[in-house]
Amino acid sequence: MKIVASALRRLVAGLRARARVRQIGLASVALAGLIGSAMAEPQLEKTEIRYQGWAGQVTFIELADDLGYLAPLKLKWIGNTISGPQDIQTVVTGDIDIGGAFYGAIIKLIAAKAPIKAVVGYYGSDDNTYSGYYVKEDSPIKTARDLIGKKVAVNTLGAHHEFVLREYLARNGLTPAEAKQVTLVAIPPVTGEQVLRQGQVELSTLGGVLRDKALERGGIRRLFADTDVFGNFTGGAYVLRDKFIKDNPNTSRKLIEGVSRAIDWAQTTPPEEVRARFERVIAERKRNEDATPIKYWKSTGVATKGGVIGDGELQVWIDWLVRDGLLKQDQLKPSDLYTNEFNYFRPGKTAEAK
Repeated sequence: MKIVASALRRLVAGLRARARVRQIGLASVALAGLIGSAMAEPQLEKTEIRYQGWAGQVTFIELADDLGYLAPLKLKWIGNTISGPQDIQTVVTGDIDIGGAFYGAIIKLIAAKAPIKAVVGYYGSDDNTYSGYYVKEDSPIKTARDLIGKKVAVNTLGAHHEFVLREYLARNGLTPAEAKQVTLVAIPPVTGEQVLRQGQVELSTLGGVLRDKALERGGIRRLFADTDVFGNFTGGAYVLRDKFIKDNPNTSRKLIEGVSRAIDWAQTTPPEEVRARFERVIAERKRNEDATPIKYWKSTGVATKGGVIGDGELQVWIDWLVRDGLLKQDQLKPSDLYTNEFNYFRPGKTAEAK
């Protein structure tokens, strides 16, 4: 019996020893995994990102955060912007870290020596998402030339709506002197339909929910749309300051990779699912805003996967500014204005990149 008991004790001791070795081995594997993960995720230089929102909208910065693509970065909302030019000017002054605007506004700022770089395309126009230029149904205006001496409502001067209008006029044969006789009036988008119907302007730009609601009410017709002039195109980008990129390369990559992935998510997810997520985000952030526009969201309008930027979408605006005398010939080239270095879908980054 003593021999059997001794053998049992040795067997139990052996089993316990093997169990301890196994536990140590598993712990080592787990530790190695944690170390590998830490090594794979570069140290972020800055973990709080300041930005401006848009009332009643969910920006792709906010969507990226909600999808979990930015963690461990945290967003700090400092208020809402009223226009793209204002948003990127706030980036230039250093009051926010990231903002977005129409390419023409970005180019003009960089030409004025603003130290910023376009990093990911974030809005544009396609068959579902576009800016239309509308007149009243009984208006005598039928052509571009009919706009001479007339007033046109745009959301802000020096941005998307103005550039598209002026390109439309030029392509339809108006001389610069004639085009100057078309008066632009900066009108908040929410009142664009009202000022048109009341006769305060003869042509008004309408997009998204404002356009769709106005068309439902009837009595207006489209003269042209930005897609009639340029086709489907990405119209603007988010920008970062050069110093922000230099001082925070890992943070810049984490931020823009996350934003580009969010854009791709919205490009490839059924619109009803995107709208549902936007509505939830707006409800949870409690900013006392009207979420009605979300019901009319149809597409991102961004022409490339994840907002990858190409020379062509910038060159068209460089050429326009040169023709308009706002830039000198060869003063800027597209590569001076943007980088895809941080885009998740940049060529060579992933198998999905195109």
